[in-house]
Amino acid sequence: MNLEAWGWTPFFTDQFPPFAQKGYLPARVIRGEKNYFRVICAVGELTVRFAGKLRHRADGRADLPVVGDWVAVEPQPDERGMIHALLERKSSFARNLPGRRKGKGQERIEQQVIAANVDLVLIVSGLDRDFNLRRIERYLTLVGSSGANALIVLNKSDLNENPLHCLEQVEQIAADTPAHLCMAHDPRQLEFLTQYLQPGRTLALLGSSGVGKSTILNSLLGEERQKIGAVSEAVGKGRHTTTHRELFMLPQGGILMDNPGMRELHLWGDEDDLSESFADIEELGASCKFSDCRHRVEPGCAVLAAVTEGGLNEERLASYHKLKDELANLQRRH
Repeated sequence: MNLEAWGWTPFFTDQFPPFAQKGYLPARVIRGEKNYFRVICAVGELTVRFAGKLRHRADGRADLPVVGDWVAVEPQPDERGMIHALLERKSSFARNLPGRRKGKGQERIEQQVIAANVDLVLIVSGLDRDFNLRRIERYLTLVGSSGANALIVLNKSDLNENPLHCLEQVEQIAADTPAHLCMAHDPRQLEFLTQYLQPGRTLALLGSSGVGKSTILNSLLGEERQKIGAVSEAVGKGRHTTTHRELFMLPQGGILMDNPGMRELHLWGDEDDLSESFADIEELGASCKFSDCRHRVEPGCAVLAAVTEGGLNEERLASYHKLKDELANLQRRH
């Protein structure tokens, strides 16, 4: 088994000697289910659980393995095994776990790591009813804090009357993040991804249900490995046909992670995470009269002046304030 093809690098090799002395093997988590994981290691694929000591040592959910993680595994009979340790992550993207409560009337704060050790995140947006610039800004903020790079894929270009206008709108908010138009059901329209694929490099698909993530995966694999569901005509939203995260080795080189669609994306991080996704506003802010300008009502605000003069979209500034307030509130509650 060539672990380098699955993303094993010197970053992980340097961490492993203490575990090798105990007879454990390095393994990558390639699929996650509710009660077990599938990992790939030198002896092939194993079905594994993690040891009770690992759970006991964990300070929270974020310290437990997720798809993409490298772990130390003890192989057992019948293609099974036990995870004894989690290696330090090279990158990870996480959200604030929604819908949890710590006590009466008090929302619980808990980090949920969505995936680990990803090099490039493909932010997929459909150019049908799903197209939403504000959601793309939220995804860019999430990826910006992860340690991974981002790429925006605007799928279903055939379902939009003016896809080039949508691309221009995205490029205005995406700064240096590349953006591409495509129809994912046609493999020829995904050839632009070739430049991003190389052995050992991990890419992840991120986006709402129904945007075409599984279609992209199937087109790259050349076969239907993931089920594809119809988009509701009534509400324009896709159904959750992908129910788990999984890594797939691509014939073109590299590894691709398919993810379930997320209808709620509560950010995890701090206000500094906006510096990349809203670099234009941060740059304008450097020219404000006051160094602590909040860009709301302050005199001499270069950001508000840009809105008045038409150089900055008012909706983009409102999105910036919304995400900034969300992250500031998260930090206060944390």
